[in-house]
Amino acid sequence: MASPRSTSRTLSRGDTGSFLLFMVAGVAIAAWAVARSIGNIVQAAGNSDVRVPVEFLDTVAQAPIGPDGASVPVELTGAVVTAPSLPLASLWALFLSEALFAAAVVTVVALLLVLCVGILRGQIFSPRHTRLVAAVGVVSLIGAIGVPFLHNMVANGALAWLSERTYDRGLTQQIDLPVLIVIGFVAGLSSTVFAVGDRLQRDTEGLV
Repeated sequence: MASPRSTSRTLSRGDTGSFLLFMVAGVAIAAWAVARSIGNIVQAAGNSDVRVPVEFLDTVAQAPIGPDGASVPVELTGAVVTAPSLPLASLWALFLSEALFAAAVVTVVALLLVLCVGILRGQIFSPRHTRLVAAVGVVSLIGAIGVPFLHNMVANGALAWLSERTYDRGLTQQIDLPVLIVIGFVAGLSSTVFAVGDRLQRDTEGLV
């Protein structure tokens, strides 16, 4: 019966150091995501003078970039507006978007940390690791779709109240399709690589 490879034969000292640095960075990113979301929720909790990033479509504004600060028409694609308050539905959408962002980042980091621990123990390919990689892809897609969708509700509510429902923002694409395609491709490729690696490893061990 084949014996599993030891960690020393699988990972070099440099590899181990890289994984440890990756794990430290992951914890820092998760902490930043939680702190960011909590800060945004606290800032908006009073529902007064709420700052909301907004994307615009075919909107012309005046910018003081001409000679001696003269106004020049520019096409506005994004800005931060301060709404005196938000509709209740938009306020809750803001809370949910921040909570989803933090939860998605923390979950992805936690799954990758478990994966790193498994690799550091000398087991690179396994069904468990394949499931972890697939779960990272699914959670990343959920966050990449859900957070912009909820934020779109926040932006619409802010503009509706600022303009007393007279401003028509038109259709804007809050969800970045190229990003979703890249995330889906990377997630699918990574899952396939781990699945094939696990199968090849089991086939190789069976020959020993």
